[in-house]
Amino acid sequence: MAEVRAYAAAIGVLPTTIIQRADAGNGSTWSKWEAGGTATHRTTDKVRSYIAAHPAPAAKEDAA
Repeated sequence: MAEVRAYAAAIGVLPTTIIQRADAGNGSTWSKWEAGGTATHRTTDKVRSYIAAHPAPAAKEDAA
């Protein structure tokens, strides 16, 4: 969940959006996980594959 939160923050979307884009669940999936539910290995693989295939842009260093 920490990976999804960090990635979502880096690209400016909600964690639920990542779950949906990864085709790993619907809008309520994230809520279920936060309430203590668990994800299958297949689901976590989908999310991690999505994140790997769509990396967040690298933070730009200040030129100053």
